[in-house]
Amino acid sequence: MKLKPSLFLILYLLLLLPLVAQEKYYFQTDFSKVEFAERRSKILDSIGNNAVALIQGSGGIPGVSIFRQSNSFYYLTGLETAHAYLLINGKNKRSILYLPHRDEGRERNQGKILSAEDAELVQKLTGVDQVKGIEFLSNDLVGTGLIKPPAPTMYVEFSPAEDGNDSRDELLAAQARANADPWDGVITREAAFIQKLKERVPQFEIRDLTPILDGMRLIKSEAEIAVIRKATQIAGLAIIEAMKSTKPGVYEYQLDAAAKYVFYMHGARADAYPSIIGGGTNAYMGHYFHKTDQLVDGDLVLMDYAPDYKYYTSDVTRIWPVNGKFDSEQKELYNFIVAYRDALFKYIKPGVTSNEVLSQAASDMEVYLEDKEFVKPSHLKAVQDGLKFRGHFQHPVGMEVHDVGIVHGVKLKPGMVFTIDPMIWLHEERLYIRIEDVAVVTENGVENLSAFVPSSVEDVEKTIHEEGLIEIRPATKLPLNY
Repeated sequence: MKLKPSLFLILYLLLLLPLVAQEKYYFQTDFSKVEFAERRSKILDSIGNNAVALIQGSGGIPGVSIFRQSNSFYYLTGLETAHAYLLINGKNKRSILYLPHRDEGRERNQGKILSAEDAELVQKLTGVDQVKGIEFLSNDLVGTGLIKPPAPTMYVEFSPAEDGNDSRDELLAAQARANADPWDGVITREAAFIQKLKERVPQFEIRDLTPILDGMRLIKSEAEIAVIRKATQIAGLAIIEAMKSTKPGVYEYQLDAAAKYVFYMHGARADAYPSIIGGGTNAYMGHYFHKTDQLVDGDLVLMDYAPDYKYYTSDVTRIWPVNGKFDSEQKELYNFIVAYRDALFKYIKPGVTSNEVLSQAASDMEVYLEDKEFVKPSHLKAVQDGLKFRGHFQHPVGMEVHDVGIVHGVKLKPGMVFTIDPMIWLHEERLYIRIEDVAVVTENGVENLSAFVPSSVEDVEKTIHEEGLIEIRPATKLPLNY
């Protein structure tokens, strides 16, 4: 039987549909290949002509867990393929990506995964000079200069890879705890990688790439700040929704649920760290994660939360009254914190140090306290101790909530992003009061990325009295009767 040309064409296109669908791929759109190339070029400038840098991407994941690339590998390539390697060669100024080969079985279940077979496409997306199968890495390492000594220096990361919602400080603490356990003590993936390199290519002198990458990541590009701005806006909207949903009897975990709804509605992958939501004395624990208690009339509730948004995050904190109204004691303490926040932002600009900002702001707050009275002597002592505390100028923010790099003791530069986190402790009452905002140093001063999140007493109280998600759609009473 002969087919009409039009019918033949339709059948042909239908047969092609699975192949066309299979070719759909995912690659980030926030950063250009030019920016990735500039980052790799900075590494070349740092390591010199007789050195190579080898960056190991994240390993595979079990089952159907969602893969997340390591921050360093994503920062240099934007590529989300497991078991990938990047070789940056100072001798020939070339960058080569080494990728696993296509796994058709996984692709049938999960969609296209960029692999060695997509060399031309990956090269176009990332701007690297060449893409090869992972089996070529060993031979290429020999070709960097091992035949005729002296061998080039090799730079690899010594610090643990950030490939989840734990910052480096938490990862190092976890490894220390594991090392203290005689039945555990498993070495890190980074240590195992270095060990393999020493065994297989002992000619290389291996040095730590971490300080170079940390210095690069400390100064954010315009594109990075744009993503952090969006992450901060999502974090702020989530906290606002939690404020609106607050009333006595609501559970801490329900505020977490309201915030997560906002995260996912705005395209966040997940959370950047477990939410800190503590009512009453629970807030006294700086990283309280249980979230099992009901909110009590007359207490304050503290919330510190931000999303994992396109490999970047934020860090915003607010504290507010459960019943929607600050009492006189709460108000005087809270107003001090807000005034301190404003004083700190007043002095942030390029060329100054964190210590200068802290000292100038503390002097302003001493003047602020001259005409202020506190109901309890312990409250006055708490705010006076707050003027001596140097932790109000906190940590960098970027690909992690406690991002890499140093902002203390160095002159601030445009592109630095960090948190301003004024806080006081009332130890006798086991209370902890603070707010936290995200600062980005500009060419002429500073911008508070989270300034839109209510912070004045009036704005906070007004927001709490608006209808929130938990009121609009409350939790269904369990167990169900059916």
